[in-house]
Amino acid sequence: MRFAFTEEQLAVRDAARDLLANECPPAVVRRAWDGDARRTDAWGHLAEMGVLGALAPETAGGLGLGFVDLVLVLEETGYVALPDPIVEHAAVAVPLLADPAPAATGAQTLTATLDGSRIAVWADTADVVAVGDDTGQRLVSRDTAALEPVRSVDGARRLFRVGPIPDDAPAVSDLHAFDRGALGVAAQLVGLGRRMLDLTVGYASERRQFGVPIGSFQAVKHQLADARIALEFARPLVYRAAWSLDQRDQAASLHVSMAKAQASDAAHLAGRAALQCHGAIGYSYEYDLHLYLKRAWALEASWGDAGWHRRRVGRAIGVVTPGRM
Repeated sequence: MRFAFTEEQLAVRDAARDLLANECPPAVVRRAWDGDARRTDAWGHLAEMGVLGALAPETAGGLGLGFVDLVLVLEETGYVALPDPIVEHAAVAVPLLADPAPAATGAQTLTATLDGSRIAVWADTADVVAVGDDTGQRLVSRDTAALEPVRSVDGARRLFRVGPIPDDAPAVSDLHAFDRGALGVAAQLVGLGRRMLDLTVGYASERRQFGVPIGSFQAVKHQLADARIALEFARPLVYRAAWSLDQRDQAASLHVSMAKAQASDAAHLAGRAALQCHGAIGYSYEYDLHLYLKRAWALEASWGDAGWHRRRVGRAIGVVTPGRM
């Protein structure tokens, strides 16, 4: 068995990487911070590539692909901190729809909140919000969602609390919808960790003290090496979980939780190392690092934080009993 991505999957990743680099530079993320609520230009291009409908069947205008095909693109959207609901739309909500054709082509925008909090990202510009908790999942139109703004640590990632669910809201059922959201965010966290590490390596190569680049100091090298190792350990767990979801593995939820916990920790470590190596400039609003650092903080807590997922793994292997949540 060959444990590697195909040439076609890598080519799609590379195309998405180039697209996002051109269409979602830091200036686009900053505009979202400043209140620009429009979908980015990248969103339309991702629709043209078929990314928005990757998990929708071909008969509904989608690509009929699996999560393994999507996960690399989601990682790249994390790398640029894309201010659009790509995970909630493409990974979570599209497979919930009886007719995903409008969403697959980008004519309809979806978002989702399935952890019981009813707090959805970018719900003000979504046509439909998938809302779920232990009692079930429903699709709520924006017109009847009674949205209330919620403050976010990441100003480009607008949050809204969804009000009471209308009785006539369509019910849906998908046992792995939450797992797809958690895994999509885990992939984005790996991308964010890479971006913060790349920024820091570039800065450490140029910033000089005592006549030499600070990247030559062992204290800096060790921090960056630790962050790189953490990301390299997290990435295979994310890819394995994607494969498990596609194969309907009975342990898929376990694998997703392992990936989300590890990716959250790795991104957190990368962010901490980036701040320490940058020094005071790392805290500056004008410097790009905060765009990715705050997105990482937000995603670490989304779709279950590392502690929640570790407890889920513990219960699955019999280490933690349900009563100790």
